[in-house]
Amino acid sequence: MTGRTPGARPEPDEQEPAGFGPPPAPFGPDPAPRPPSRPRLRPAVAVAAVAAALLLIGGGSYHLTVRTGVGVPARPAAGPSGSPSVDQGDGKGPGGTPGAYDPNAGIRPGEARVWLRDNRTEVAGSGTAQYGPWRVGDAVVGAISSGLTAYAVADGQEKWKLSLQTPLCGVPPAPSATGVLVVAVKESASDTSRCTHLQQIDLATGKAGWKVPVPPENEHDSSVQFELAISGDTVAVARPAVMSGFSVTDGRKLFGTSKTNGCYPSAFAGGSRLIGIRHCPDPNGALASGQAMVEELDPATGGARWSHKYDRDWTVGRVLSIDPLVIAAHHKDKKTWNITAFTADGRVRSQTNPGFGVSGRCNGFGNASGFQECYAVAADADTLYLGAGKPGSSLGIDDTNQVVAVDLNTGKERWRTAEQPKERTLWPLAVEDGRVVVYVSSGSSGEAGAVVSLAPADGAAQPLLQSPAAAAGAQGVFFTHGLRTAWAGGRLFLLNGRVYSPEPKKASRSILSFGK
Repeated sequence: MTGRTPGARPEPDEQEPAGFGPPPAPFGPDPAPRPPSRPRLRPAVAVAAVAAALLLIGGGSYHLTVRTGVGVPARPAAGPSGSPSVDQGDGKGPGGTPGAYDPNAGIRPGEARVWLRDNRTEVAGSGTAQYGPWRVGDAVVGAISSGLTAYAVADGQEKWKLSLQTPLCGVPPAPSATGVLVVAVKESASDTSRCTHLQQIDLATGKAGWKVPVPPENEHDSSVQFELAISGDTVAVARPAVMSGFSVTDGRKLFGTSKTNGCYPSAFAGGSRLIGIRHCPDPNGALASGQAMVEELDPATGGARWSHKYDRDWTVGRVLSIDPLVIAAHHKDKKTWNITAFTADGRVRSQTNPGFGVSGRCNGFGNASGFQECYAVAADADTLYLGAGKPGSSLGIDDTNQVVAVDLNTGKERWRTAEQPKERTLWPLAVEDGRVVVYVSSGSSGEAGAVVSLAPADGAAQPLLQSPAAAAGAQGVFFTHGLRTAWAGGRLFLLNGRVYSPEPKKASRSILSFGK
């Protein structure tokens, strides 16, 4: 979801939350310095703000209104434990002095305890991008350009830290199924150095493994950034017009660039399948935008199993789901976007131009931060669930305060939740035990974040987790345009997309988690 959340609440201590500027391209130039802190809300204002469509009502159930079909009036619709850890703490956030901010202050029976960690690493004055979160066993891992840090799932205590010899220049969306991550690193620490090597890291132990150079595919193969994706035992590496594949296990090169009917590789999406994205220039004119191609590749050889070309001037923006394969594309000139679902053999299953809006992080419009960068989407075999809102003047909107269910067989909208109050965004996280797990962000009037589940058939809601009211201030500085999420083992993990150096009385919130 794009756009900075305006008016987020400061935390109830003397720390001033670090702000975020516009989201940069990955590993690109630093943005402007962080803005000054905002004025604090009076406690009475936060306590009195009770007019919301999502309420914790008597009996502990949520009242989440849902619309089914088009023109149907809104109607009312109806925790697991975190993994244990060898590191046991009090779960009171950043720790430190006795007066340190406690996100669990005033916690009530049944509420989920929160842990919170700040960035403690010195970074450039304008901050650095952060990647993850990846849960492996009893640890959750985040990465910045200089290294990786693992935290205990149960209480957030640091488990291990790995410093890299040279900065990151490429990070895949997820590690392998065995918990192994392969990242790209630069040849040196110089600002002008190129992206040249792959580095294997075991996320369970924090140990660095093999490191290999990426041999150039041709005389023009030089880049400051790699696009990476892991599928099976293959890490696929894309850079301008070329690609390579390497073994996650030992770093052996598996395949190199192939040219398919004049179409050049540009990116990958990974997971249970390896999806390639290509650009096909118009042979009749260098200035023409050409066509986009999507293909499924054999991870072992890089060979195409099938391919599909979009109509001219459409841009593939996001891979919303790998299995089933669902892709969002947009047409800049026509100011429209679509969702295409594919069968297992690459045929178009359905295609629709939605009547709702999503953030640029979920259709790619104006946002080039990665083809699997949508963190507000989940899918089962027949339905896609998206964080959405009213269409805006741009193809990327800021207020995604609904969940919309799209039938993948027909492309039609099945149901949508009613709009939540401003600044309470909805983030579909996963389909688990036959229900859609959704994060409900904190609100501007002091409401703390929660997790609910929705029935796939009609969106009927049930509560899963409620964080304490004191946590709302910290949750409010996990801004939507860069927030990265993970739901695993009954716990929610929020990772800030950008962090800053530690400063006196200023906290750069890095990662927050709550669960039971």
